[in-house]
Amino acid sequence: MLANKASGFTLIELVIGIVVFSIALVLFTSLIVPQAIRSVDPIFQVRASELGQALMNEIVSKSFDEKSDRTGGATPCDATCIGSINLGPDDGESRTSYNDVDDYHGLNVSNGDIKNSLNETTVLNGSNLYQGFNVKVSVVYDEGMDGTADNVVGNAKLITVTVTTPNDEEIIFASFRSNY
Repeated sequence: MLANKASGFTLIELVIGIVVFSIALVLFTSLIVPQAIRSVDPIFQVRASELGQALMNEIVSKSFDEKSDRTGGATPCDATCIGSINLGPDDGESRTSYNDVDDYHGLNVSNGDIKNSLNETTVLNGSNLYQGFNVKVSVVYDEGMDGTADNVVGNAKLITVTVTTPNDEEIIFASFRSNY
């Protein structure tokens, strides 16, 4: 008489299978999941680049100084008409009324306060496009154009825009605006 042979897995085979599966799962999560988290970095970098470049374009389109000839005169503003060493917005000015480069000095905005030059929030599909971002602007006199702030009024200003992404990566944009 033939004995019925049971088919299936033994307890030892099941335990070995579970151990192999758990090792594979640990490898998968330790290698793949960090890549998925970093996959948003390029999106933040592109948004930061767009934001920084747009703000830089807005700033350099302004006059060198409050008293500069805005009609394209043949002579630059001389030392008697250039403003003081104290840079920043004039009394009563807001971003929509900034009229020269140094008015942007000290601008520090983040999240919903990041707006375009028309004072509008940039929205995509109902949510703020720059939520979690921070923007800082620094304007200093830099006559030697060496990246070092001068303590005297000169004919060149260094504009630095620093955009910080939600994952704390700083992207820095810099440009010079000359007195012409």
